[in-house]
Amino acid sequence: MKPELSVVIPIYNEQAGLQALFDRLYPALDALGASYEIVFVNDGSRDNSVSILAEQFRARPDVTRVVLFNGNYGQHMAILAGFEASRGEIMVTLDADLQNPPEEIKHLVAKMREGYDYVGSIRRKRQDSAWRTYASKAMNHLREKITNIKITDQGNMLRAYGRNVIDLVNQCGEVNTFVPALAYRFARKPTEILVEHEERSAGESKYSLYSLIRLNFDLVTGFSLVPLQLFSMMGMLLAIGSGLLVLALLIRRVFLGAEAEGLFTLFAIAFFFMGVILFGIGLLGEYIGRIFQQVRARPRYVVQTILQQPAPGQPPAAAEAVEKRTVGR
Repeated sequence: MKPELSVVIPIYNEQAGLQALFDRLYPALDALGASYEIVFVNDGSRDNSVSILAEQFRARPDVTRVVLFNGNYGQHMAILAGFEASRGEIMVTLDADLQNPPEEIKHLVAKMREGYDYVGSIRRKRQDSAWRTYASKAMNHLREKITNIKITDQGNMLRAYGRNVIDLVNQCGEVNTFVPALAYRFARKPTEILVEHEERSAGESKYSLYSLIRLNFDLVTGFSLVPLQLFSMMGMLLAIGSGLLVLALLIRRVFLGAEAEGLFTLFAIAFFFMGVILFGIGLLGEYIGRIFQQVRARPRYVVQTILQQPAPGQPPAAAEAVEKRTVGR
């Protein structure tokens, strides 16, 4: 039978903290008194994470499923694979590092039972470094202004989705996407709640400053044409401004003579224009690159093996390796 709750957890080099996760996650879900499944998605870990996940599957095969990628495809691809493999009516995503306590899942489930189909979470007191906190807030504000997607704490993995939202997400064939924003677009009744936040139990963050900037750039270009429109307006204003400047210099030359002292000013203006042009080329290239990736129609990820309890009448063996192509192709 289909469980009420599915918990999707991407795994990448988390061997140091997996046992601590198991020790808190399973008791927290058992206490809910609802049917559930946990879908671990191994995103090409290079440590001993796969062996630990396999041991846990053998220990709790009734509620544990393990999806193994054949390589590293990224956190959001792992979440999408977990969505496709899961069967619950309520879907919860969770990080493996215990920064989001598993005990908070019950609050998201309770909110979903009130009739919401998307429940985001806001960390009550973030345990990250100051630069990560302020950078995240600044990028959240900029993203909301450009895309009109209102996610207060987009860096927080702990979220709940209804089956209606997940079915629509599974139909999308985008190569690069930001799962919470995509789900927010499909939700009929979204909301957010406050949750606790803890320090990492082990290991270190997989996101560098560059990764965070890259993620937000993908988010903005994947959900809005505003950057291109802003650049078009900037180009128009600069063209008008440069035309007026040329006219002013021409008038000065006719009535006052050549201006040798202004040579470096003209250089500075020219360099500024060249910088704007290069930025525009890069921005346009970002959109063209997304189109290029999309039209190739390559698989977003490849699943090597799925460890799951066989259905009645099937032989007791792990699911055979299967190649997962773009959903909704």
